[in-house]
Amino acid sequence: MPRQSRIDAPEALHHIIARGNEKRKIFEDKLDRKKFLVRLEDILSHTLTVCYAWALIPNHFHLLLRTGTVPIATVMRRLLTGYAIYFNRRHRRYGHLFQNRYKSVLCQEDPYFLELVRYIHLNPLRAKVVKDLRSLDKFPYSGHSALMGRVEHEWQDTDYVLEWFGKRVKGARSKYRDFIKEGVTMGKRPDLTGGGLVRSVGGWLNLLEMRRAKVFVKGDERILGEGDFVEQILQTAGEAFEKRSLLVTQGWDIDKVAEHVAKLLGMDVSEVWSLGKYRHIVKARSLLCYWATRELGISMASLAERLKLSPAAVTQSVERGERLVKENHYHFP
Repeated sequence: MPRQSRIDAPEALHHIIARGNEKRKIFEDKLDRKKFLVRLEDILSHTLTVCYAWALIPNHFHLLLRTGTVPIATVMRRLLTGYAIYFNRRHRRYGHLFQNRYKSVLCQEDPYFLELVRYIHLNPLRAKVVKDLRSLDKFPYSGHSALMGRVEHEWQDTDYVLEWFGKRVKGARSKYRDFIKEGVTMGKRPDLTGGGLVRSVGGWLNLLEMRRAKVFVKGDERILGEGDFVEQILQTAGEAFEKRSLLVTQGWDIDKVAEHVAKLLGMDVSEVWSLGKYRHIVKARSLLCYWATRELGISMASLAERLKLSPAAVTQSVERGERLVKENHYHFP
């Protein structure tokens, strides 16, 4: 059965799991973990992606992210590719570092947000990387220690998580730790990592009972949420796909987008493709990148190659293009 494409949307909450190829280690020591976190911080800040929870285990890692304007696929490609190059070079190895496909589950915030924070932050304890909760409190390679005030990461949004437990930091932190402690005996929680429909209804037994009663709920492996949420996400994703397909059948491609931008801004189409840093050229290039990625689904890698720009520069152009569209009420097509 072919793999389904990942589902994404601006401001979407994603639980990301990436594992080492053949279950091998992806972090050998402290330096590897430090390099990974430095790269993660840089990418999150440049893509306006928010991180609420994370944990590094020797052979895999978990992230709970909220996307900004940059698709989760772009964020993860930059993170995994860059780190793999570093790791292979440092450890003099070749081949794939990660499994071919990381897992990305788009999540319904309520009621799953806190459950995911707890599940992710208890991973080092479940994997026996730390021996007890007290050790986890100060473990530097999980977001839990930042929420406990032991370390500080500017790229981790601890305030948002703690606000779920109270307005005052000290009291909220205490309630958060109690919440984490309650989860120690819960085990691996497959209901939070696999089987979209099973998660939604609370397990296989509940699902079987619902089927016997001829009650059917919409489910999808790529989504963690209740039936109505899953239905809404799939409908939105389907509408976006249908719109892209319609544009393609109407003859829209990247060159036609460039012509649209040129006409909109009253300039020659050749200027849209130029590499100059003049304001009108940067503006045109930004609109081109934004509409090409958002409306036609053209990859940023393809745009980088066509425009002779770095992937980071294309990412910045997409972000700038989105701002220009909102500020000036530009329309496409």
